[in-house]
Amino acid sequence: MTLSVDVRRRIGSTKLDVAFTVEAGETVAVVGPNGAGKTSLLRTIAGLSAADEGQVTWSGSAWDDAASGAFVPPEHRPVSYVFQDHALIPHLNVLNNVAFGLRARGVRRSAAREQAMVALNMVGGLELADRMPSELSGGESQSVAIARALVTEPELMLFDEPFAALDASARAHARRLFSSTKDTSRAQILVTHDAVDALTLADRIIALESGSIVQVGTPSELLATPRSHFVAEILGFNPLSGELHGDQLSMGAMSLTVGAHEVPDGNVIAIIRPRSVSLHRVRPEGSPRNVWSTSIEAVDRTSDRVRVQLGAPLQIAVEVTPAGFEALAVDVGEDLWASVKASEIAVHPA
Repeated sequence: MTLSVDVRRRIGSTKLDVAFTVEAGETVAVVGPNGAGKTSLLRTIAGLSAADEGQVTWSGSAWDDAASGAFVPPEHRPVSYVFQDHALIPHLNVLNNVAFGLRARGVRRSAAREQAMVALNMVGGLELADRMPSELSGGESQSVAIARALVTEPELMLFDEPFAALDASARAHARRLFSSTKDTSRAQILVTHDAVDALTLADRIIALESGSIVQVGTPSELLATPRSHFVAEILGFNPLSGELHGDQLSMGAMSLTVGAHEVPDGNVIAIIRPRSVSLHRVRPEGSPRNVWSTSIEAVDRTSDRVRVQLGAPLQIAVEVTPAGFEALAVDVGEDLWASVKASEIAVHPA
C-alpha cells in the first residue's frame, strides 16, 4: 500500500506545493521551520482540509482529487491523527478516550472497551484506564493518545509534534514507544522540530520550507549532504553562506581555507560540525590555517557536553566536553581563540 501526495494549497501567504510517496511499513519525518506548511500538509492528508489542486491517493484510491471533486471525509479514511496537544476528551476517562474512535464507528460499548484495553496494554498504560486526562503527566497523555490512534487499526498514522511538550526523560520513553508501535502494514508520517526524532525514528526525512520540499533522503543522506541552512541547523550543524574561490571561502571580512572538494567556484553553503571546532585560551602555536579571535555569547551545559555559542566574526556553535570547557577557564562575555581544520569544512553548491 502506498500513500501518494501531489497537492497544491494556498495557506495565507504560503503556497503548499508538494509531491511525495510513503510506503506501508515506512516512517517519514517532515521537518521545517515554523510556517513551512507541515501541519497544513498533515491536515490535507487527513482530510481535515481539501487541496486546491492535485490529489491524495491511498493505493490508487483517491481520497482527495481537486480536478474531479472526489473527496473522502476524514472519518472514512483509514487514518489516525496524533495531535501535538494530544486532544484527549476532558470529561471521559482514559479507557473511554481510547474507545471513543471505535464507538464513533458503531462498535458496541463492551467490545470497544475490550479493544481499548488491548491498545492501552500495547503502550504500557493499563494502570491509567480509570484516570481522567487532567490526572495524567505529559508522557502518560502522549501514551494514551497513541493508544487511541492504534485502537482503530489505521493504515496510516499522522503525528504532529507529539513529543514537543515532553521533558527529556519522557521524550526518551516516547521515542521507544513510537518505535515499538511500528508495523509493516502501516505507514507513518511524523512532523517534528527535533533532529533526534527525525534521525532516530524515520526511514526517510522530508525537509519543507515555505511550502515546498527542499530535500528528501534517508537520515544518513541528509547528514552527509544537507542542502539548506535549515536542514543543516536542525541536524545540529553550522551552515555558512559564502563565495568559493578555489580553496578559499569568503564571507565578507572573514575568509576560511577549505579542504579538497569538487565544487565549482561561486556561491556555496559551507558546513562546519560543532565538534570540529577547537577552542583555545591563547592563540594556538604552529600554523593552523583557520584561526580567529572570538568571544563567548552563550553556554549550554548538559551532563556529557558543553555547547558554546561564539560571537563575531563567525557566530557558530561549538561542542566540547565538560572537562575541556573547564580547562579553558572562560565564561560568557570573555575572549578566546577558535580554530578548525580545512578538511573539516564541507562545501556544497548553494
